[in-house]
Amino acid sequence: MSRHDDPYCLRSRLSWRLLSLQAALLVALVAIVVGALCASGFVLTQRDEDRVIDIVQHALARDAQGGLTLRPTDELKQLRAETPDLWLLVRDRQGHSLSEGPVPGEFAAIGGALDQISQARLGWQLFEDDPRKPPARLKRIDTGAGNVQVITATQRKLTSAKAVFTTSLVLLGIALPGLLLMGTATFIATPVILRRAFRGLDTTADQARRIDIHQRGARLSADYIPLEVVPLVTAINDALARLDEGYARHKRFVADAAHELRTPIAILNTRLESLPPGPDKTRLIEDAARLATLAEQLLDIQRLDCCGHPFARVDLVAIAQGVAAELAPLAIAAGYELALDAPETPIETLGDTAALERALTNLVQNAIQHGPRRGTIGIRVSEPACIEVTDEGAGIPPDQHELIFEPFYRLTPLDRGAGLGLNMVREIVQLHRGHVSVLDGANGGACFRITLPLIRAN
Repeated sequence: MSRHDDPYCLRSRLSWRLLSLQAALLVALVAIVVGALCASGFVLTQRDEDRVIDIVQHALARDAQGGLTLRPTDELKQLRAETPDLWLLVRDRQGHSLSEGPVPGEFAAIGGALDQISQARLGWQLFEDDPRKPPARLKRIDTGAGNVQVITATQRKLTSAKAVFTTSLVLLGIALPGLLLMGTATFIATPVILRRAFRGLDTTADQARRIDIHQRGARLSADYIPLEVVPLVTAINDALARLDEGYARHKRFVADAAHELRTPIAILNTRLESLPPGPDKTRLIEDAARLATLAEQLLDIQRLDCCGHPFARVDLVAIAQGVAAELAPLAIAAGYELALDAPETPIETLGDTAALERALTNLVQNAIQHGPRRGTIGIRVSEPACIEVTDEGAGIPPDQHELIFEPFYRLTPLDRGAGLGLNMVREIVQLHRGHVSVLDGANGGACFRITLPLIRAN
């Protein structure tokens, strides 16, 4: 069997696949956002106004006339080299100002209107004006030239790869917590949702486990199960219907065959009675009796199975007495003694008298046919609702104790029996919710024990 044919847990598989789908969707969303920002040019620049203001703070000084000037520090030189579009505007409270680069007119006209503001960010409405206009940074700082106001909007160019990497890290930092949250919710919610969705399927599975051969006509319920499983349940119900139909045909055939056999068996018994006494006549009578018993057993099982266990109170002592009286002549003619050991008080159970008589008759006839033609065949009735048939034959090997109850199984391959008698006994006993077993006899031979439910007196 390949690995793909092994059973799998649907809850676990769905949880992992849903989590994988969520992760793929989040990664795709991040890629789309990064691609859109890259296409618009929005992420290819990075504002660095605070760096500019810090460099200006260390480079600002006064000239000989008291005006503002920038000393050519190494940091200022590097900033000018890195930022071609650098612009800034510096003002002090005395009205002196210093500018560098193309200062936008909107910011140059501010003048002293914001002298009382320590810091601010100035910009435009993003969706109404040109988004390429960078917002400006205003900050009042203390320098070597005194307290001044600085306005700048410099942008330091980044490489495309670095911009994409930086933006991706930011977006993934936002997406990963969401993915962890969704993954946790998926592993918690998926089993709960599936358990509720498959609750009807569990009920249907319980119905399937209760179906047996004696419960024909049973069907699985298709209520409250997922639509995807309905075709499977329907196919199983169709298969059960076909099995019921085939089983019914089989039972009708068995019943018809048993009915047809009764007439020729009766004729055969009449003709055998006219034969002169002798060993051959005895053997033939025994075989005819077994054949008649087999036909009656088939009818008993068919009748009990169709009637749905129409059981009544039966007395096991009376059944044993009737079977012993009926088979005593046959046993004596075959060279045996037939002994009955039963209490004087009834031992009752629920069952069918005719079927239990057939089962006990079959066990006694087996002892007569397969025994050594000598010794005693015993019938013993005891509490709780137990009947035993013992013989003094060769016994049954321990490894055959279960096999002999299988249909068509025979200890001796060339035996004249059909191998159905003991199977019929087991079927009758099981229909009565009892148990039949074979043990070693106390005096050698075999001991067949039938145990049935007991009805205790009130």
